[in-house]
Amino acid sequence: MSASRAAQIRRIDFTLPKSEIQPHMADMIVDDANHPSFQTVEGCEIAFRKRSATSTLPQRPGIVWLGGFKSDMQSTKAQRLDAFAASQGRSCLRFDYSGHGESGGRFEDGVISRWLAESLALIRAQTSGPQIIVGSSMGGWIALLAARAMGAESARERLAGLVLIAPAVDFTEALMWAHMSAKVRQQIETEGVWLRHSAYAPDPYPITRALIEDGRRNLLLGATVDAHVPVHILQGMQDADVPWSHAMTLVEHLAGDCVTLSLIKDGDHRLSREEDIAALIAAVDRIA
Repeated sequence: MSASRAAQIRRIDFTLPKSEIQPHMADMIVDDANHPSFQTVEGCEIAFRKRSATSTLPQRPGIVWLGGFKSDMQSTKAQRLDAFAASQGRSCLRFDYSGHGESGGRFEDGVISRWLAESLALIRAQTSGPQIIVGSSMGGWIALLAARAMGAESARERLAGLVLIAPAVDFTEALMWAHMSAKVRQQIETEGVWLRHSAYAPDPYPITRALIEDGRRNLLLGATVDAHVPVHILQGMQDADVPWSHAMTLVEHLAGDCVTLSLIKDGDHRLSREEDIAALIAAVDRIA
């Protein structure tokens, strides 16, 4: 890593400070019995839950949750972020991509470009003022793509910062295709789909040719990545899906932004333990 790029890294944390652990947040899970609202994006009904800002103090940035591949807005981290937002009077938006959770559409029809378009549409329509985008796994990739798009359309003031959890930037190419056997690649190219077994679900995930090909049109790591705002990355060093070296590669490409990287020695991919969620909440709180 060059000296100029290294200078952009504000801090690398290897352990979680005990002072940041807030067990009482575990009691603040919101009631998810309420029904979601829906916004139509490109003909598909996208389910979302939105919390409005309530603080009478100077308004702090809202929070937008971007989930991972095959994840949804009812995940532990998403709910706990919503509870944190409620405790501070912040706004919070979380939603399911098409083919995920409570949204319409088929999962196998989804690609990065489509999920990015849905994310931008929800952010534009359902939020106001500066936002901290929190992206988990694939959501980290989409968060960076969204930041690029918002910068290009002169909406940079709508971003306050990014918090990325095990960001799976370019995962379709760097973390999937690059490690597939010739047999699997041939199946995707000829049949259009391959069923990938997952440690997180009983049924395999369909990996489509469209997903791989569209991913190539959205790759970020071949050039400098510009977020235009402070970035905090949380990465488990025991992550079997997104190696911590991948996070280091991303830091090197975020050459023009102020980046904080927290490496959690015993952290896995999900980072959903109490201490992991405490680190996530602290990271959001530090941004603004």
